[in-house]
Amino acid sequence: MYRILIVEDDDKIAAILKRNLEKYNYEVIRGLNFDQVKQEVIEHEPHLVLLDINLPHFDGYYWCRQIRTVSNVPIIFVSARTSNMDQVMAIENGGDDFITKPFDLDVVQAKIKGTLRRIYGEYAPSQAADQESEEDKLLLQYQGLQLDRGRNILSWQDQRTELTKNESLLLQRLLSTPGIIVSREELLELLWDDVQFVDDNTLSVNVGRVRKKLEELGIKDAVDTIRGQGYRFVQEWGKPQS
Repeated sequence: MYRILIVEDDDKIAAILKRNLEKYNYEVIRGLNFDQVKQEVIEHEPHLVLLDINLPHFDGYYWCRQIRTVSNVPIIFVSARTSNMDQVMAIENGGDDFITKPFDLDVVQAKIKGTLRRIYGEYAPSQAADQESEEDKLLLQYQGLQLDRGRNILSWQDQRTELTKNESLLLQRLLSTPGIIVSREELLELLWDDVQFVDDNTLSVNVGRVRKKLEELGIKDAVDTIRGQGYRFVQEWGKPQS
């Protein structure tokens, strides 16, 4: 049985969707903590998320980005916004499809069925075609630098060092887009659920620790501070320390 999480603050619309999907034997959960959508995805581990854009606290685009930091679950936006730009933003922020309100329930059902079939069913890539082992999927590599996300171990050449959870998350985010600036706000949200109670200097301390771990391996000047913006992992770091 596929599990679907509905993130919709309109009680009537949420009830219609839930009632209709349950007729097709889906397990349906309605998320009610609109300030903890990412946590609800982690807790319920849905196979698909139906996500509204206009939500309390933060909009659906924000929550889609947050979900993408922890899950590749397919996300279908369901919104009264009808402009092309809204649909473009939905896809660019990590969404898989877009349904406009008012919607036809048959269309909703067809899109959900098609998405689930593509991701998990008969059209999903076969296991034989995917030769990458689970361990390989946890490895992030760049120019010989290797981050084992499963064990929080950073390796380069014949050196290795252990990372804390936050150090690993920081480095993972920076390494995933070398040369691209990652904002302080995004990094704060990545590491701490309630950023309003986090001292901004705490992020600087954690970045400093990441730099120190890199230097332990002989890699210097790998993380740039971009004043007023954030940090980036440089595409060509300095020469190894002797």
